[in-house]
Amino acid sequence: MRPSIKAMLGFVALLCVQGLGARGLMAAEDDQFGGSYLNPFPPSDQYQIQLIGDEMADGLQAGLSEIITGNPRLMMRPKRIILNGLNRPDHSDKMKIIEEGLKTEPPQIAIVMLGAWDRVSLRDPTTGKRIIVGSPEWRRDYSARADRLMKSLKRSKAAVYWVGLPNVRGPDTDADFQMFNEVIREKVLQNNIKFIDAYAGFLDEQGRYNAYGPDPTGKIVRLRDGDGVYFTMNGYRKLAHFVDRDMRRDLTQARNERDVPLAGTETEQSKINPNKVKLSDAPVALPKNGEATAAPSASATATSAPDAPLGDQKAETGKITLKMQNGGKEETLSLDIIRPAIPATVVQLVTRRESADKPSQMGETLVQALPGGLLVMNSVTPPAAGSRTANGTPQNVSAAQTPYFRVLFRGERLAPRSGRADELTWPRPAEPASTQPEVIPPPAKPLTTGSTEPAPTKLEERAAPQQQAIPPPIKRNLR
Repeated sequence: MRPSIKAMLGFVALLCVQGLGARGLMAAEDDQFGGSYLNPFPPSDQYQIQLIGDEMADGLQAGLSEIITGNPRLMMRPKRIILNGLNRPDHSDKMKIIEEGLKTEPPQIAIVMLGAWDRVSLRDPTTGKRIIVGSPEWRRDYSARADRLMKSLKRSKAAVYWVGLPNVRGPDTDADFQMFNEVIREKVLQNNIKFIDAYAGFLDEQGRYNAYGPDPTGKIVRLRDGDGVYFTMNGYRKLAHFVDRDMRRDLTQARNERDVPLAGTETEQSKINPNKVKLSDAPVALPKNGEATAAPSASATATSAPDAPLGDQKAETGKITLKMQNGGKEETLSLDIIRPAIPATVVQLVTRRESADKPSQMGETLVQALPGGLLVMNSVTPPAAGSRTANGTPQNVSAAQTPYFRVLFRGERLAPRSGRADELTWPRPAEPASTQPEVIPPPAKPLTTGSTEPAPTKLEERAAPQQQAIPPPIKRNLR
């Protein structure tokens, strides 16, 4: 009996729902720090960085140590975890040691770079058959080993940066390195960790291998070693620059995450604002008669810290009364409106233009979201009421009629003014005739035979410069 089309569609829809649910659980499990890739509140307020990998990871650690020197929030562990690839015969024993070390001393940032030694065949543990590099069986086994390392690092709550293999001089080796990167990229996406593409970062203008290239400052230097695989110290510095670029972007996002109100535990928030006023979490008490009365709150008597600077606004509590009709009966409900304490720095920023006789006028705040979760806020203040125009006449316009409100909020286009750069009419309007009188040059003095001046000699005529005829001035209309 053939299944009906409706039953088949229902089965497909069930599979899709199950897949989306599993994907949602995976995303919720990976989103361990909210919107930040790094933990906004690391232990001791410092990020421990652990390098894992082969000789390339060793050179990367040297280059990265130079970059982060002087940053108190970043601390590089002196010893890297040696892991010379994923295809070593002792890989299982190595992974057990790494997993135990991650449990006792978990880092906050883990940087992995390996694979230069993985161009070797594998052996099937059951049949002993040789598995050739690049075959489907080899890719499946290599992918499983990479997945085990990634999951171990994720369980330790570390932010993982996996650095891909670079381009190399040998064509066969270069093709294998690209295949390694392809396998790693797939697992990186599944485990929600970050992949840093070192292959594209060292290609020349023609997309080929070149031992020389620009360093982070733009100077052309030798970047690759003589073997055509490894890097010089300048090359490792450039490689570290790619890692540092992504890491600093995540550090900025984590720092912004710390500023979100009520984010983190009470201990974590005390690191940001030690003088924060603590408000009571007492619930609303409901007496037996059904009338709602607010429970006594510590915020009613909350005060700023005794050593708070002058200008801090204390926390205040207001009260409003709501009257409601319930079954013909009028009920009264009192609510407490709590205003938190305002630091003096915020008060100074808001009233920085305030004077004794005329307080400053608050403007509108424009908010724009940027990639990475950053927000840009600009405050635009309209002209105050009673201001005057250019010719001295007073103008009283509402905030909704000001140019900034019409352009930035409503999206209107202001009418262009004559002669301004945004006047794009063509042909141009006829220019008015000039009211200035035309300048007529005086007539030249005629030469008469009865002149009393002596006639110049031939020698004086040769020595005197010949005067050119001066053309009459050109009449122009200057706008």
